[in-house]
Amino acid sequence: MRKPLIMLLSILFSMSVLAGCTSSSSGSQAGGHEPNLEMSFEGGGLKSAFGDTAVNGMKGVLENKQLRLFMDEATGGIAVKNQADGSIWYSNPPDREADAKASGDNKDLLSAQLKLDFYNNLGQVSSVNSYTDSVAHKQMKLEQTPEGVKVFYQFGTTAKTAEDLPMMVGKERFEEKIVSKMDKTGQRTMKIAYTFDEEKGVYKRNDEALKGLQLDRTLKGFEEAGYTEEDLQQDITENNLSQTKPVPRIFQLAIEYSLDGDQLVVKVPAADIRYPADYPVNDISVLSFLGAGGSKDSGSILVPDGSGALIHFNNGKTRYPAYKQAVYGKDGSMELTDAYAQQQEVKLPVFGLIREQGAMLGIIEQGASLATINADTSGRLNGYNYVYPSFTLIAKGEVTLTSAEQNRTLPRFQQEPPKTDYVIRYAFLSGDEASYPGMAQYYQNYLTRHGGLPEAQAAGTPESPVSTPFYLELVGGITKTKHVLGIPYQSLEPLTTFDEAETILKQMQQRGIDNIRLKYAGWFNRGLDHKVPDRLSVDKALGGSKGLNQLTAFAKEQGIQLFPDVALLRANQTSGFRVNQKASRMLSEIPAAVYPYNMALNRRDRTVSPAYIISPAKVGGYVDATLKGIGPFDTGGISLRDMADQLNSDFRKNQEIDRAASEQISVQSLDRITGQSLRILADGGNAYALPYLTDITNAPVSSSQFKLEDEEIPFYPMVVRGYVNYTGKPYNLSTFTSPRQYVLRSLEYGSGLYYEWIHAPNYKVKDTDFGNLYAVNYEQWINQAADMYLEVNAVMKNVQNQRLTGHEKLADGVYKSTYENGLSVIVNYNRTAVLAEGRTVEAESYITGGEQS
Repeated sequence: MRKPLIMLLSILFSMSVLAGCTSSSSGSQAGGHEPNLEMSFEGGGLKSAFGDTAVNGMKGVLENKQLRLFMDEATGGIAVKNQADGSIWYSNPPDREADAKASGDNKDLLSAQLKLDFYNNLGQVSSVNSYTDSVAHKQMKLEQTPEGVKVFYQFGTTAKTAEDLPMMVGKERFEEKIVSKMDKTGQRTMKIAYTFDEEKGVYKRNDEALKGLQLDRTLKGFEEAGYTEEDLQQDITENNLSQTKPVPRIFQLAIEYSLDGDQLVVKVPAADIRYPADYPVNDISVLSFLGAGGSKDSGSILVPDGSGALIHFNNGKTRYPAYKQAVYGKDGSMELTDAYAQQQEVKLPVFGLIREQGAMLGIIEQGASLATINADTSGRLNGYNYVYPSFTLIAKGEVTLTSAEQNRTLPRFQQEPPKTDYVIRYAFLSGDEASYPGMAQYYQNYLTRHGGLPEAQAAGTPESPVSTPFYLELVGGITKTKHVLGIPYQSLEPLTTFDEAETILKQMQQRGIDNIRLKYAGWFNRGLDHKVPDRLSVDKALGGSKGLNQLTAFAKEQGIQLFPDVALLRANQTSGFRVNQKASRMLSEIPAAVYPYNMALNRRDRTVSPAYIISPAKVGGYVDATLKGIGPFDTGGISLRDMADQLNSDFRKNQEIDRAASEQISVQSLDRITGQSLRILADGGNAYALPYLTDITNAPVSSSQFKLEDEEIPFYPMVVRGYVNYTGKPYNLSTFTSPRQYVLRSLEYGSGLYYEWIHAPNYKVKDTDFGNLYAVNYEQWINQAADMYLEVNAVMKNVQNQRLTGHEKLADGVYKSTYENGLSVIVNYNRTAVLAEGRTVEAESYITGGEQS
């Protein structure tokens, strides 16, 4: 009896899991996201407030001193006129009908304002767009609102299809219930629509014939014969059909337009997003072709890849993938591939277009944590160069059901959509602003007006300059496997004690290194990959609490800013961490594990113990415990390893926390930390964290250099400089091949210098999980670091805390950066001298100029 019982339990479990995997109905219905099939698209319309001969066929509906908004009532398309320069920005290319490259769906998309990607119950993705599936069916409605204009779309129709007809009907029933009630024309129609199966004695639906006019005639015939939903259900039951009544694939969405000064505000309200439970929406793409440049236009696309990059119009790189990057990087609670991909992440939720007529800057104001930036050039799908945001609504994972006979993989969907609206502000820039430095400065001003940056830091004067920061990361201890009588155990290996840290700092000062900002990692709860900070215990092998107090006192006396480092979003050790209760869950319901990359194998190493993503619901408790534990040491600062760099969901069933909610948890945590008067140094520097930071390490000072990109630019530095100090990766662990290149990048991008060191000999990290520290003993780097710092500081102390206001490429490998006080630096990365602005710049060197105020 035992085996049949186990099999029965297995079947019941599989059925329950299957029900949870293949449908998101409970979440959608509970959230009220089912489409309103009674929605009317009659009436509505817009009053024309003004006209403009430059925008024929469109109504002028909104205007202010800076902008005019026009709408095409037939298609829902818009046009924005910048009154400063007369440039017009269309949501859909006005000459799209003449595009010879696009065809089929790609042709229709040129006329759409919205595109929805949705899943079926097998996890397969299909798409609908506002032109093919809404406008073409006259299912669009425009309304005037107090703020502007709102456009309602319905995608798909409730019209019946062949799926509304029975797949099989018994002979007697078919002939008496249906055929006998028809005239000769109707009977001929039924002979085409259904074929008789003599062996089974039934009429089978002929799907190949049920198209166009034949389908219409067949549906009409069934209707006139009085065939009802009850009849359909009876035929399904009598013939043991797996057929179910089809769910109408109806999607409803609205988009709102308003003007705010020189900005067009576009909003997709969450409350108006409706979809069938059986077809959850994956992505919503918004205004994909707003401002798109044609195949004969010149210009560039701005993408926020790392420090920033430009994709030039019509660059001919169609053999390379289109640009697509998620804002704030990947979600750690989603399934991650084992393949290793070294690339920068998007830290700022912005994108833009630079054209001869002006520039357009898109700022994602709400929903950034769910956004992806997409861009492409002409020649692949159509003849246009374009950039746009898309937003993830429902995420999909997979669960594998295992039985004795086979494994079956099924999709599992996020239960509830995010509760955030999706808002993008589009600014239209003219003159000097119509460039990437102008766009960076515009975005910087936007952030300062909306509290997106901290107060500007005090700049020095020619008489009393402020030294550029030198960032030093010291690693206190690491865990190392040791053996007693052949039995392995984990021991803490001290690499830099508190006393040794003081020794290193003194030697740096003796060599002229000033304004040191010390990030001290691996100081508590058993080293660098410390246990979760539910309580803080300073590692005794480093000197314990007494040693940390002494280091803190020394740092204050010497004007060194101390930032003890802590990880709050990832549990690197499972000791004391209840994985099942406190780790985020993936959509497969498995705890979200993170395996380290093995650079030699070029993939994730699943042979070692993983770290786990901490559920955002638990982060607040760890923040409070950290503040309580670090408070008595009065360090004045704290280093956050992951809170400004990572953003993760928790897909725990019935307790989901999506990325938008997770972002708010991180913001609240950052606010609590600053409320304790702690300066915050953080890795990464995502936009939502910027208001709380004083310093950023591992900030993006390069792009991913995707093949589609043409130029790497310092957009990120131009946004944050003067408000937050920053540096890239430690030089001794970076990809820079020479100190000269690193010095030039620091001068061009306005970044501080950064090294990561240990006091112990390098061999101490041998046979540990910290092989990346194989060559960081301070003695082999300190003299080089001092030389680099003295050279960089001689220039940068004159512009410390000054904004980076200008940047341009003068020639290949030659760039000019201009700072707020007028100082300029021209750097030459080439191995030969160049002539720039009438002056010679030696190989791998630089020159300065400009007036300082």
